Amino acid sequence: MLIILLQQLNNAKVNKRQFNTFSIVVLILVLFTSSLTFAQNAKITGKVVDKANGETLIGLAVGIEGSTKGTLTDVEGRFTLTGLTAGKYNLTFRYLGYQAKTITAVEVKAGQVTTLDVQMEQSATQALKEVVVTASYKQETVGALYAKQKNNISISNGISSDQIKKSPDRNTSEVLKRVSGASIQDNKFVVIRGLSDRYNSTLLNGAVLPSTEPDKKAFSFDIIPSNLIDNLIISKTASPELPGEFAGGVIQVVTKDIPDQNYISLSVGAGYNTQSTFKDFNLGEKKNGEFLGFVNSERNIPQGVPKTIAFRTAGAQEKINAGKLFDNSFNTKSSKGVPSQNYQLNLGLQKSFENDGKLGLIFSLSQRNGESISNSERYDYESNYKQFDFNDRIFKYSTSSGALLNLAYVKGNNKIALKNLYNISLDNSYTSRYGVQIAEQDSIRGNSLDLVSKSLLNNQLEGDHKLNWKDVKVNWNMNYSYTERNQPDLKSLNYRLDYDQGATKYEAIVPNGTASRTDASRFFSNMTEDSYGGALNFTIPFNLFNEKSSAKLGFLKQYKLRDFAARKFGYIRSSYGTFDQNLLYLPMDKIFEGQNLNLNGFIMDEGTENADKYDATSDLNAGYIQFDNKIGSKTRVIWGVRLEDSYQLVNTFDPSGNKLKVENTYLDVLPSLNLTYSLNDKTNIRIAASQTVTRPELREMSRFGFFDYISKRILQGNPDLKRSQNTNLDFKYEIYPSNGQILSFSAFYKNFQNPIEQIVSSGNGGKNVSFQNANSANTYGFEIEARKNLEFLGNKDFLKNLTIYTNASFIISTVNLNSLVSEVTSRALQGQSPYLLNAGLQYASPKNDMAFSLLYNKIGPRIAEVGYEGYADIYERGRDMLDFQISKNFSKRFELKLNVSDILNQKQIFYQNNDSKKTYDASKDNLMNAVKYGSGISLSLKYDLSLGK
Repeated sequence: MLIILLQQLNNAKVNKRQFNTFSIVVLILVLFTSSLTFAQNAKITGKVVDKANGETLIGLAVGIEGSTKGTLTDVEGRFTLTGLTAGKYNLTFRYLGYQAKTITAVEVKAGQVTTLDVQMEQSATQALKEVVVTASYKQETVGALYAKQKNNISISNGISSDQIKKSPDRNTSEVLKRVSGASIQDNKFVVIRGLSDRYNSTLLNGAVLPSTEPDKKAFSFDIIPSNLIDNLIISKTASPELPGEFAGGVIQVVTKDIPDQNYISLSVGAGYNTQSTFKDFNLGEKKNGEFLGFVNSERNIPQGVPKTIAFRTAGAQEKINAGKLFDNSFNTKSSKGVPSQNYQLNLGLQKSFENDGKLGLIFSLSQRNGESISNSERYDYESNYKQFDFNDRIFKYSTSSGALLNLAYVKGNNKIALKNLYNISLDNSYTSRYGVQIAEQDSIRGNSLDLVSKSLLNNQLEGDHKLNWKDVKVNWNMNYSYTERNQPDLKSLNYRLDYDQGATKYEAIVPNGTASRTDASRFFSNMTEDSYGGALNFTIPFNLFNEKSSAKLGFLKQYKLRDFAARKFGYIRSSYGTFDQNLLYLPMDKIFEGQNLNLNGFIMDEGTENADKYDATSDLNAGYIQFDNKIGSKTRVIWGVRLEDSYQLVNTFDPSGNKLKVENTYLDVLPSLNLTYSLNDKTNIRIAASQTVTRPELREMSRFGFFDYISKRILQGNPDLKRSQNTNLDFKYEIYPSNGQILSFSAFYKNFQNPIEQIVSSGNGGKNVSFQNANSANTYGFEIEARKNLEFLGNKDFLKNLTIYTNASFIISTVNLNSLVSEVTSRALQGQSPYLLNAGLQYASPKNDMAFSLLYNKIGPRIAEVGYEGYADIYERGRDMLDFQISKNFSKRFELKLNVSDILNQKQIFYQNNDSKKTYDASKDNLMNAVKYGSGISLSLKYDLSLGK
């Protein structure tokens, strides 16, 4: 796989920064691998926490009964006992101020790792006689699971790498669909509690990630492969230590860390789509390097093309010469759709030293690619009169490559880690359109060729330390992120048959005078964002009313620099000679050949506007103080305040070319309270209240307008946007009846002042999409989550290994509107779903190494775009999504996995709601868009090897 990567990079003309990043990753891997020995011993490893609050216990003594072998827990509360022979051991755990504990019958097998997580109870007396609590290995692992679930400081939901393995999910966006209260929009943006993606914040290993999109505040989760995730948690309530910019949730993605043993695994797979694979497939040219996701530099604006100002003032012949520098790539190649492919290489290495230090490395490479065909019906209306009727067939080649390299060193009370993630994805698409423009009374044959590449580089250096002074814990983080979105040479060309005038041949739509952004056009854009950050946190323990408490304070700095630039070119009919009308009847692969660019044919023109570029800065400084107090034995209160000083600056231009500076400065005081009352060891009651904010994205504040060929709309920013201020109230009742099982009920209320929404407006002879503040909004709802093992139905092995789970959210939202936005005074919040449903049936048998899962997901109808007077809101209808997976292990080395995704293959429908019912009614509502994607079937084989066996 590495050979393929290097060959592709060598052949491609790729971005120098991207090549250097990949080279550094490979170099570090080679140096580290060469320094390690792979001796493999049986071992016991685990983590020790306080049962009451889930805090890690550092420096705790771990020993083996009847042996001198022992160790101390490190700064993360972890321990490792190595050099063990196969057998059963009794382990002892001792820590000042806690009851000693002995765990019996801990079994280890030759060459394998046994994991044991332990919870310790504080001593209730100062008696000199030691109190020893005894538990079995099985009992203790169950208890540790309760401690982890029950002691989260905020209301949250999550999913682990083990659960991810049991689903067909390929990337993080698909994983998020499985989390209670979460859904996915456009296959990549997360919606929590029905709120749109703008109300979320994303953390990667504790550092804030920037937006990956040029046109809105959102993170594209499809760029992080699921195999790189250790765990994923969504915090739905605020605490002072979390970012203050959210109302839906904070999505915390943690990538894999130090392995328990040396291992290497390789996985290969292929997939079939019922609508695409082996079907007729048309696509623009694929170039070297694009197999991996890198854009070949041949797609960039050619050298020799004048800059924008010079191009505008150039003479006709100079524009013709410049036009001939562009390749004539208005053509497609026909083939048969091939099966999707995926490859994964995972490597874990760790080395222990005589001074009790431990060095670890995790390295991962992944590559996916596939071809898809989606069939789309598209319509638009004005005062309920149909404006156009299109049938689109969208051919898309998608590829994604990812690399992760994590290095960490742990010794005693100190840990330092370097974490690196790089991912690049590319979509190469061709849209073939047939239909009619009813208002213009003509038939249309449209063509659009597009290519978009997105990349993310994230580097973090972090440390965890416990000081000898009063057991103070220190955590720090320095991080850098680089995101890029490159869209080189988006081309569109439409042919028209004017049936009202009796035309019999389709004629290319090539404008006179000036270039068009919609017809015979070529569009280039690039967005880069550099983000620099750092954080420093202190945790100071103390006693309050004879109960252990702590104070946590910290500081954060996040500085972002963004650059965006676009150029719009288009072909026009020459007015300098006698235009040859016959050129308009040439096919799209011939029409703009160099010989047709002349004074009697076509001329290349530039339609770039002054507002088509901007640069922006964001500067956030934050500080917080958080208290964690126990009140008696059953009540825990986490409370405090966060202060965020934010500054946003966007430099752009107005249509006349005058420089326009848009600035926002806010100082926000954000208090929060999380109260947990434990009725017993298995039941919690949680209450939370907080104040948070939602700031506009930098792009949303700029005046840049982008024409989307598929929707036929212009997306434009709004410099007058203000931040939204959010008040959040939450209640949760949760029960953990036994291992891996849960039953919970949650209720919540949110108030938004000046919520930001995406709206549709009329202008320039068409539709514009922009952003606007509504006056206020209120959201309230409840959630139910249940996970239950079916062993109670009988004692058969099958039922013992079968688990059913479900989570559901039901939400009501109301927006108080500005009088100019709509003909009504209230409606649902844009992007808010009235309900979300997840359900699943999972089976896992350790005895025969087989597992299967059946998963279901659905969201309720939500407003995708807010309309205006005479133009009703556009809703998205939810789809019933059903996925199935079955896997089987062979010889402890091989795993065969079969996935079937989107079994029901329902259409994705957008519609204008014309009655009081929100559900789609084909006889009354205006259908705006209906898309079908096909069902997927994939098969993968994984080979797993523990080094040194």
